[in-house]
Amino acid sequence: AAQGRGGVPIPGGVEESVGNGQCEEVDLEERLRELDLRSDSDVPDVPPPTDSTPEILKRALSGLSARWKNWWIRGILTLAMISMFFLIIYLGSFMLMLLVLSIQVKCYHEIITIGYRVYHSYDLPWFRSLSWYFLLCVNYFFYGETVADYFATFVQRREQLQFLIRYHRFISFALYLTGFCMFVLSLVKKHYRLQFYMFAWTHVTLLITVTQSHLVIQNLFEGMIWFLVPISSVICNDITAYIFGFFFGRTPLIKLSPKKTWEGFIGGFFSTVVFGFIFSYFLAQHQYFVCPVEYNSETNRFVTECEPSELFQMKKYSVPPLLQAVLGWETVNMYPFQMHSIALSTFASLIGPFGGFFASGFKRAFKIKDFADTIPGHGGIMDRFDCQYLMATFVHVYITSFIRGPNPSKLLKQLLILQPEQQLSVYKTLKSHLVEKGILQPSLRG
Repeated sequence: AAQGRGGVPIPGGVEESVGNGQCEEVDLEERLRELDLRSDSDVPDVPPPTDSTPEILKRALSGLSARWKNWWIRGILTLAMISMFFLIIYLGSFMLMLLVLSIQVKCYHEIITIGYRVYHSYDLPWFRSLSWYFLLCVNYFFYGETVADYFATFVQRREQLQFLIRYHRFISFALYLTGFCMFVLSLVKKHYRLQFYMFAWTHVTLLITVTQSHLVIQNLFEGMIWFLVPISSVICNDITAYIFGFFFGRTPLIKLSPKKTWEGFIGGFFSTVVFGFIFSYFLAQHQYFVCPVEYNSETNRFVTECEPSELFQMKKYSVPPLLQAVLGWETVNMYPFQMHSIALSTFASLIGPFGGFFASGFKRAFKIKDFADTIPGHGGIMDRFDCQYLMATFVHVYITSFIRGPNPSKLLKQLLILQPEQQLSVYKTLKSHLVEKGILQPSLRG
């Protein structure tokens, strides 16, 4: 008989069962090792997107080489998109919010569609339905939070909305829990691993698209300038890096994206910082861009009227001695926000492109050139906004860390929804505090 640990004999039957168990463990380990060692070549091919370039452009550019043809297509469509963007800015903040929501849904659709194309042959039950259901749930949660924060007075006048806002988080959780249970019920024995892959795929996509778009809207409420400068900086960096790389690019930047060059990266950086500084100067002069976006419940409209904060009031700064010799100036007048624009532009040009590199790695993993063929010469919507999502998070963190202080308007809205006795208690406490600080006269005690 075989001996176990310490020389203890093992009976034959037990020895056989132990041996079988060890064999099963070895087989399992080998199968798992084979799964871990699978190369990217084992990933199913995704059907290539079709060429959606308008026929009129194809005919007009038919005599050019592929390189210059792509240059002109990208340039013309870029100008068209920028013109449309300016039109939406003119239409106001509400239209900008709808634009952000539309882009979010389209980006989500493009990423989910890639997963469906890769794994559609497995016929996973409820995959697409649950993906869109989770999108609705998460949007309901985030936009409900926005309504509760910025539309409190409006909600107070609508009894139906009061119930939804009061139990908003519970309703959101119940909706998500319903989707979670539906996913568990949809599990099929042959496809457990694959279904959990797609469950994770959906949730990561929600994190990338919905969470970031919510932060974009939060930035917009702080003032349109916090929305326009970061987004425009990313667009400027994308355009100028492409131009510098197209004409002067020689040195590859990163293997994930072979067309990116150091020349384009550096040229894009300096161009973006200069653009952000100048663009901020023009925007900071107008209340429409610098005032927080607020909802006026009396007119049922968004308004951008306020006394501009110190960030948007012209100040005199001393020029560093090294620059005085070059510029010939000892002092310079500028808006404090222009200094913050340098930080925003620097992030947009140095860190923002890593969102694009991440997207390039994702596309290479699934052997696709673009996320979709929505925009000729550019690919899908996600191809154009891959850098914007990193930027949205940075701007939100930057505002909360270095800019935002207590918001009297938001605090007042919260006070107005309290019960009368609670409001009276706040009033007495505040008055007592002001008297102690000498701001109110003691004779005003009541």
